[in-house]
Amino acid sequence: MKTKILLTGGGTGGSVTPLLALVDELGKAKFQYLWLGTTSGPEKEMIEKEGIEFKATAAGKFRRYWSWRNLFDPILVVVGFWQSLIIILKFKPDWIISAGSFVSVPAFWAGWLLRKKMIVHQQDARAGLANQLMAPLAKFITVTFDKSLRDYGPEARWVGNPIRSKKLEVKSKKYFNLQDSLPVLLVLGGGTGAMFINNLIGESLPQLTKICQIIHLTGKGKQAVLKKNYPHYYPYEFLDIRQMAEAYQAAGAVVSRCGMATLSELSYLAKPSILIPIPHSHQVENARFFEENSAAIVLDQPVLERTFFVKKIKMLLADKKLQAELSKNISAVIKRGAETELAKIILKN
Repeated sequence: MKTKILLTGGGTGGSVTPLLALVDELGKAKFQYLWLGTTSGPEKEMIEKEGIEFKATAAGKFRRYWSWRNLFDPILVVVGFWQSLIIILKFKPDWIISAGSFVSVPAFWAGWLLRKKMIVHQQDARAGLANQLMAPLAKFITVTFDKSLRDYGPEARWVGNPIRSKKLEVKSKKYFNLQDSLPVLLVLGGGTGAMFINNLIGESLPQLTKICQIIHLTGKGKQAVLKKNYPHYYPYEFLDIRQMAEAYQAAGAVVSRCGMATLSELSYLAKPSILIPIPHSHQVENARFFEENSAAIVLDQPVLERTFFVKKIKMLLADKKLQAELSKNISAVIKRGAETELAKIILKN
């Protein structure tokens, strides 16, 4: 009889990747998985590519600011709860696991009602509202940063952040057909793409393509908006895990948003990085942690403009000593082996 695990998360890819890392660690021989996600997020495609059954539920977001959606989202939360309850009754999971996301909250409420064993993983430096609502119901709480132990009490465990380490370790970079004569800059705007970063790169291409090759992950539906045709510039709307591994391998430096799934991969691969967090979000705290540990260069989006951005890119690509320092520091900033620690919790309980 296989152990059944209900995984839940979505809306963005950030809450998906750590749980896929756990699936990689546990394997499928002794475990059966079901994923609960949103109807509109990128997770459905990500999950089905892994051969995991996916079901969408209604998802209402808990906002701590005024929005007209606040009038209707409580209804979606209630609908999501009843959908989750029915799915859990049918699937009969041994575990319910989330790494954050508002879609997970109704599932955890239903799981608590049915007395299921549950795990919440806190990725970001700042405790999100969804995790704050789920944590009191969970049997185990794990965190990426040791400072997060203060948010969740003595029962929380500091494990780091799960990554798909085995699938990131490739030596090939043939997919991109790159030259050896110019360094490679990898630009990541998050799972859904960041128009600010896309526009910044678009404005900077005349200068940047003279000094480096650029692999630019634009986000789905956003590549055509750039309409830029420059030598040494390679925009992609989406890269699968194998292609991402090749892009990481090729990159001498990375420009990125500050979601913890990506930051954890950059740490594991020791990539010199320039971080541009989403203003007024949890990403600011994530970026600050890296900056305080001299693990990355952090740029402030509200005051960032093309000339300064290009200057920073040129400086990083030209300064081998700085690259080595950032590489060393970023590799040490996040505890490793989280996927193994999470697997141990499941196997021992």
